[in-house]
Amino acid sequence: MTSSSRRNFMGAAGLATALSYSRILGANDRLQIGYIGVGNRGTQVHEGFLEHGDQVTVALCDLRDEYMDHNAKISRATPKKYKDYKKLLEDKDVQAVVIATPDHWHALQFIDACNAGKDVYVEKPLSLTVREGRRMVEIAEKTKRVTQVGIHRRSGKFLKEAVDFVRSGALGHITVAKGWHLQNEWPVGVGTPPDTKPMNEAEWDQWLGPAPKVPYNENRMYYRFRWFYNYSGGQVTNFGVHYMDMLRWALGKEAPKAVTVMGGKYAIKDNREIPDTLEALWDFDGTMVVFSQYNANNAPGNMQGSEMEIRGTKGTMYLHGNRWEVVPERNTQLPLPARSPVNRDLERNYRPSFQTAMQPASAKGSADTAFHARNFLDCVKSRAKCNCDILEGHRSTAATLIANIALKTKSYLEWDPKTETFPNNAAANKLLQYTYRAPYKLG
Repeated sequence: MTSSSRRNFMGAAGLATALSYSRILGANDRLQIGYIGVGNRGTQVHEGFLEHGDQVTVALCDLRDEYMDHNAKISRATPKKYKDYKKLLEDKDVQAVVIATPDHWHALQFIDACNAGKDVYVEKPLSLTVREGRRMVEIAEKTKRVTQVGIHRRSGKFLKEAVDFVRSGALGHITVAKGWHLQNEWPVGVGTPPDTKPMNEAEWDQWLGPAPKVPYNENRMYYRFRWFYNYSGGQVTNFGVHYMDMLRWALGKEAPKAVTVMGGKYAIKDNREIPDTLEALWDFDGTMVVFSQYNANNAPGNMQGSEMEIRGTKGTMYLHGNRWEVVPERNTQLPLPARSPVNRDLERNYRPSFQTAMQPASAKGSADTAFHARNFLDCVKSRAKCNCDILEGHRSTAATLIANIALKTKSYLEWDPKTETFPNNAAANKLLQYTYRAPYKLG
């Protein structure tokens, strides 16, 4: 959704825009926010906050001046600009921060922000490793910060209604829940640019941060960093965490008991590290959750063309970006006859009776980022728990991160959510964290 269409939608929903709010509220009434990382998704999140007039952008931080210039312009304010996020955190005018940098920076910036006394909205996926995510939870609890992870479906009213519907038991026993990331990037994908000397060596080093020092490649920076494991969990975490969180929320489950994954780079000839085709399966103790990543084919994952589906014994829920619908099952009312020579006549004459197990249901709505921003602003004021606080964000992110470990180790991995370790694979446990490049340390 573009900035203008988002504003039109929010206005239609009866919410005041930032401009109208600013005429009502004085500067002292507005939450003063600093933004760390304002390119691409950072700009989109900033726009979501700008829908609400009880906030003001007082500081921006990014390595690129043009990103900061653009966001200063749309903020309708005069924010200070920083190249070093630690300088922004030292700014006494900043009360809360929004972090939308690449994944490998989230843990360090989040922890530093909490220790600096700032409430934090941090984009998904929460972390690059499970150990990072757990440490972020610990620090947020220790410093008593209000936190929101940017899994914005959690603040969509119509999706909360979907969750309540599933949890009511109306679908029956849920056996399978699925999500798809579909995109045809064949044949060239992100391309194969050669390693070169960076235009600015200091900027490249600063962008890498705790990640290993490697030769500069244009595909490793900015949006395309998601195709490389040093900075991202790939589409399993980028899109998969949205689906994992939504499905886990609907199921009322905290963590899987096991995971296994198959996939690879089967069709696309570029310099990516992540697969172009993948199937991840988690066992949620009675329900199988599946994430399918098909990036060499864009055909719908099911006849309804939905992003996700939840299959129960009484019906199936199909979830789209702005609506959901439930299609009832027709359940048999008589048991199938046993197959045997003496039962052939019985089989031949068997006429099963069917009964529709439930009534159809549907709803429409929006999960716009502006609703998630609204929830964060409200919770900063009330000190209540956000819709997707640090613990919920960690649980969903960790589930996707261990899927990548299963792929890398070619393993069926049992998972202990209490210790956050793999009881059956010592080698896989070594991948729950990586060694930061000096002088970076996890706080």
